[in-house]
Amino acid sequence: MADTYDVIIIGSGPGGYIAAIRAAQLGLKTAIVEREHLAGICSNWGCIPTKALLRSAEILHYAEHGKDYGLKIEGKIAADIKAVVARSRGIAERMNGGVGFLMKKNKVDVIWGEAKLTKAGKDGGPGEIVVSKTAKKPMQPQAPLPKNALGEGTYKARHIIVATGARPRALPGIEPDGKLIWSYFEALVPQEMPKSLLVMGSGAIGIEFASFYRTLGAEVTVVEVLPQVMPVEDSEIAKFAQKRFEKQGMKILLEAKVTKVDKAANSVTAHIQTKDGKTQTITADRMISAVGVQGNIENIGLEALGVKTDRGCIVIDGYGKTNVAGIYAIGDVAGPPMLAHKAEHEAVICIEKIAGLPNVHPMDKLKIPGCTYCNPQVASVGLTEAKAKEAGHDIRVGRFPFVANGKAIALGEDQGMVKTVFDKKTGQLLGAHMVGAEVTELIQGFVVAMNLETTEEELMHTIFPHPTLSEMMKESVLDAYGRALNA
Repeated sequence: MADTYDVIIIGSGPGGYIAAIRAAQLGLKTAIVEREHLAGICSNWGCIPTKALLRSAEILHYAEHGKDYGLKIEGKIAADIKAVVARSRGIAERMNGGVGFLMKKNKVDVIWGEAKLTKAGKDGGPGEIVVSKTAKKPMQPQAPLPKNALGEGTYKARHIIVATGARPRALPGIEPDGKLIWSYFEALVPQEMPKSLLVMGSGAIGIEFASFYRTLGAEVTVVEVLPQVMPVEDSEIAKFAQKRFEKQGMKILLEAKVTKVDKAANSVTAHIQTKDGKTQTITADRMISAVGVQGNIENIGLEALGVKTDRGCIVIDGYGKTNVAGIYAIGDVAGPPMLAHKAEHEAVICIEKIAGLPNVHPMDKLKIPGCTYCNPQVASVGLTEAKAKEAGHDIRVGRFPFVANGKAIALGEDQGMVKTVFDKKTGQLLGAHMVGAEVTELIQGFVVAMNLETTEEELMHTIFPHPTLSEMMKESVLDAYGRALNA
């Protein structure tokens, strides 16, 4: 290319496209490279379409329990799985098209194909990538390309950001085959409802799919190698959630691992080693492998240029810089937590640092919230109670139950809890953990509080509207100091 870009971003997921927009806003000449679908995994195969599925399951749940709300709903209530999937895919396509519009609006060039780094921008000179035709077959029809979309060729930029995302991790011998053993790709688009399902892994992906399929009527068993479901969450919250899952009919095996899978024509039989060393077998129509994800670092030229990687991810500093001048990384490919909102914030930090803006703060991973959209929902930010103790804090812990909140009772959602962890000496909010209805919407209040370094006293003096679920946040703070008013 005759022209040199200021910034080229490889990958158009939440990290990539946000980086492109922010760069364009700051007057940087910007291009983004995508090999498959604008908006990345999150909008096409992750965050958004899974929430669409879970919303359908939620509506079904309420319809089945209409009598609990004084409603008479007659006739058979059932999910049309093809229609549920079609709605989810339609939403994904809408998001895909939306990113295309944003690229056009912000005058970001879209380069279509697979990119490979061939030269780093050392000594003030531009870096270089070569874009070739996409070899990977898309898993869904691609929205029409922008009329000005570019294609194969060599492109130069002073700054190159790798935002290639991640893919499902597979265990040797238990790899997803697309038919009997699913990754999240296949789990999003079932051709028919399985009557029984085995889910391997109880992180956010695994437990969300377990919740969706259980609500739609499948017999679901979850196998987790660690001692608790949702291992990154506070243990008290995880135990509460597990009891709710089990009450819904979900079976959960902890400290257990799948060692082998036998495939039949239309079912799988998993051999499961339990914590006592014994082996049991479970047969199910389908199995979901949800044992984590790994960064897409292969075949993009990192090794040849000496870019440092660790455990399948690119090593960066707090601003997205790698060890090689002119090359950056953001999002899932740059390591955990592998969350869309982390990628977006990382993108803004990286671009603003490149642009030379003053007072750019590095990423603080302790202030990144995590949300799991199962039933009940789980949300958290900061240190768990156990991690706070491990870090040497003398702590105060507050708890407030949904059953004591008027809005929760009115909603028919009185099962849940809000938990807060404070440093006893300073009053610093160290962590907040929630389980129950709509907690994924509530957690941001505590994220803002932590970001502003709010103390317990300031939270106590904050007026929360009544009646709302958010009142439980304040009550949890009050409880940490022996001052809860409604429990």
